[in-house]
Amino acid sequence: MSKRALVSVGLLVLLAGVVAWRLGLGGGVSHATAEIPPPPVPVTPGVVAARDMPVYLQGIGTVQAFNTVTIETRVGGPIVTVAFTEGQEVKQGDLLFQIDPRPYQAALEQALAARAKDQALLVAAKADLARYASLVGHGFGTQQSYDDQRGLVAQLEASIEGDHAEIDTAALNLSYTDIRSPIDGRTGAQLVDLGNLLEVANNTPLVVITQIKPIFVSFTLPQNTLDEIRHYQQLAPLAVTALSADGKTQLGQGKLTLIDNTINQATGTIHLKAQFPNHNERLWPGEFVNARLILRVRHDVATVPSETVQQGADGDYVYVISQDDTVTRRHVVLADVEDGLAVITEGLKPGEHVVVAGQYRLTEGAHVTLRQAYAAESAHR
Repeated sequence: MSKRALVSVGLLVLLAGVVAWRLGLGGGVSHATAEIPPPPVPVTPGVVAARDMPVYLQGIGTVQAFNTVTIETRVGGPIVTVAFTEGQEVKQGDLLFQIDPRPYQAALEQALAARAKDQALLVAAKADLARYASLVGHGFGTQQSYDDQRGLVAQLEASIEGDHAEIDTAALNLSYTDIRSPIDGRTGAQLVDLGNLLEVANNTPLVVITQIKPIFVSFTLPQNTLDEIRHYQQLAPLAVTALSADGKTQLGQGKLTLIDNTINQATGTIHLKAQFPNHNERLWPGEFVNARLILRVRHDVATVPSETVQQGADGDYVYVISQDDTVTRRHVVLADVEDGLAVITEGLKPGEHVVVAGQYRLTEGAHVTLRQAYAAESAHR
């Protein structure tokens, strides 16, 4: 073999050795890496809780006063008394305004005097009638005189009946000078000041009184919910919860009192009304609220924070934390999400521990590390 050939063979052997050494080194690193487990994934845990969760329909509504009365005068005259302050709570029969009563008192006294006069004339006329009857019976008087006197008595009796009516009218007008509240409620702004002259023909409003205890909430729901609402209403009175416009603050609890008798064809909605005691006066006429009509209650149903439930190609799932701090991906049936809580009807049991946040780094069987607050709780598992 030539010298050149020997050199070529040597280079090939050296190259093969280098390649073999590199392959051997690379295989060792890969094997070592495979033996090092991935670090635990930090997650926020939670516990499946059993709760009673309502099933409800929600719509936007407005608060309406139970009664609203615009106070006007029935008799004319100057206002001499204002007996309330704006925004005051008043009871039925409380004095609000007084109109000068003197002309009406005088009219009543005049009607009483007219009746007294007619009663006196009637007494005299009846006495004369008795005398005429005696004279006619003895042939000393004419029948015409007797009949005329009897007509006078009847006329005076009719006048007294008219006097009674005049007295009743005058007494009624006098009572109207005291303007009183017809309902329990709260006064609004005073619309006419002391000393103003009122005229019946002008229909001048004096003050508006609204009854806010109890109070109504009027709201609408889609027409396709009507059958469901009527079904549950036949089983028991339906509760309604009024919430603030942002849906975060509960303002009151009431009962459904009205399902309107027609559907609004323009909007495809049904009008509903609920009555609230409103003892704390948190509902105010004209206020916009969210109205929740509670159809029924799911009892002892499994619930988790809504962010616990993830969506996958095969449906909803959660990661359940095992005793050894590994996770299992489990399919669940999500019935509803209410107030930040997911209602689970299948797949979870109360007391199980789940991953609330941090799922994006998890896989089946992954190890997790729990936050400090959860670690103390998990020590009792």
